[in-house]
Amino acid sequence: MTIEKMRELLTKDEKITVEYKACKNGIHDDVYETVCSFSNRYGGYIIMGVEDGGKPIGINKKLIKDMKKNFVNQLNNPDKMSPTLYLSIEEIEYEGMTLLWVFVPPTSTVEKCANRIYDRNEDGDMDITDSPIQLQNLYNRKSNTYAERKIFPYVTTADLRLDLLEKVRNLAKSKKPDHPWLELSDEDLLKSAGLWEKDFSSGMEGYNLAAVLLLGKDEVINSCCPGYVTDALYRVENMDRYDDRLLVTTNLIEAYDLLMEFVAKHTSDKFHLINNVNTSVRDLIAREVIGNILVHRDYSSAYPAKVIIEKDWLKTENWCIPRRHGNIMQDEFQPYPKNPIIQRFFANIGRTDTIGSGVINLYKYTPIFSDGGKPELFEDDVFKITIPLNKEAAKETSDQKRLSDREQAIYNLICENKHLTVEQVMAEFDISRATVFRDYAKIKKITGAVYDKNESVWKL
Repeated sequence: MTIEKMRELLTKDEKITVEYKACKNGIHDDVYETVCSFSNRYGGYIIMGVEDGGKPIGINKKLIKDMKKNFVNQLNNPDKMSPTLYLSIEEIEYEGMTLLWVFVPPTSTVEKCANRIYDRNEDGDMDITDSPIQLQNLYNRKSNTYAERKIFPYVTTADLRLDLLEKVRNLAKSKKPDHPWLELSDEDLLKSAGLWEKDFSSGMEGYNLAAVLLLGKDEVINSCCPGYVTDALYRVENMDRYDDRLLVTTNLIEAYDLLMEFVAKHTSDKFHLINNVNTSVRDLIAREVIGNILVHRDYSSAYPAKVIIEKDWLKTENWCIPRRHGNIMQDEFQPYPKNPIIQRFFANIGRTDTIGSGVINLYKYTPIFSDGGKPELFEDDVFKITIPLNKEAAKETSDQKRLSDREQAIYNLICENKHLTVEQVMAEFDISRATVFRDYAKIKKITGAVYDKNESVWKL
């Protein structure tokens, strides 16, 4: 969160994706109602230490540590939030005051707060628990959005690798020593994680695709999601094919380990002091890219996810349902979970962090690993990540990210006139139409500027 972004959020009235809470001396119960309503609608920002109308009043600094701890504990309390959530509450200094803020992503399951269901509208949070029509609309909206929520009524615990739950609990314990999953039975853990649910529009109930992908036996995964495969390639000597290959079709918990081992096998490591601890930067980067292709892919597509390791590059590809098109920059995107149940499960066992942190970490650690290089993340139907692995690749990315003098001049004109036409550019620089489109492609790649043909306007 930047000061500019916070100023933008505070200069506007509360709306469907922004909520102000005073909370000067503690987090009030209605904060969790807003978390619930945001989860059930479009997501949004909750900003604490702010009165109605966007007036900052600040948070009592002596209470911030306890407030953050209580917030996390309540989100992980199944009696308060169901399914439990993993969100990060952050501090920001604004106009001499400390504010707390949290971004709440939409979830694929219906979220409950104290066993009540809240939805969001322009006027605030609505308790719709006792409104059958609004409940039906909410369940329909959720079920039509995420492939991971498809219910398989004939999948039973015999089809799942319940032996993996011991590993799951150990990972959750490493992340949070008093994690609620440690006290739950296997069945209650699966329900708490949102892996078993009931579709109130059809009456169907059972384990969903997220459960099958996370814990299913291999033959069950193949039956329920036949297109699921991650193709890992090492390609240095034989560029036409590969020097080593790993096809991963097993559950996501073990798939993560297999793919991390593949990256470790074929890339060099580099250690760096992080919080005074000598840490593998390679593993930090691999954790983010592997987590992305497992957590955020569109499992309704048969397009295979790919991990490609070349001499100078680490690349990944996965099919996704894009919310935007173009490069994802470090401070210029709004995170949106593609598979919230799977993402939340991975966050609970420490294999991903909060939504959006992966982009931040890649921008943070890639320059350390590659002597100055930057990652490239491109969102379209196929989501692509490109990581330079050394100084040579870093220099190449730096060269590719520079606009030529003419390209910069065209971009400057676009900024001055968002209705700039191809014909105007051709006349201004005496270049052909093909050259204009070639320059446009480079400008789009580097700046993210896109020309909307329907509205005849550049969107920066």
